[in-house]
Amino acid sequence: MSGRNRVAVAAALAALAVVAVGLTALSATAGDARQREVADRGRTVMPFDLDRTTHRFTKTDGGGVQTVVSDDPSDAGQIRLIREHLTEEAARFGRGDFGDPASIHGPSMPGLRELSTGYRDIEVAYAELPDGARLTYTVSDPALVAALHSWFDAQVGDHGEHAEHG
Repeated sequence: MSGRNRVAVAAALAALAVVAVGLTALSATAGDARQREVADRGRTVMPFDLDRTTHRFTKTDGGGVQTVVSDDPSDAGQIRLIREHLTEEAARFGRGDFGDPASIHGPSMPGLRELSTGYRDIEVAYAELPDGARLTYTVSDPALVAALHSWFDAQVGDHGEHAEHG
């Protein structure tokens, strides 16, 4: 390769690197904006303070576990609100009502349609924890397990610093 060709290749690679960095920054900015929107909508649905609680989504072979805990284990007010909310959500999900997640994350949230239509095949069990509560989803249909896992991934992505994989 001639010297001129090497310079041209190096310039092209440098330009691609600049574009890649720019796209990464743009994607991060869009992700941050999405997380702010979700947090704002979440405040209208979830009675507890997202900044004082953590959502944890743990995938299992037969479904998954959604845990919400107070970041301060002595914050009785947040713990009560978490428990009230998850008690209500367990009842709604058991009826096929996934309206709350749809209003927070949007109707095209991954997995939401499948969970809404397949709700009869999903067992949702509520349990209190010392610092919050959890919902355990048990599913035997592999397609519903995949939908639940997609739904968990979308929640972790949308909730940003307020959520994590378990």
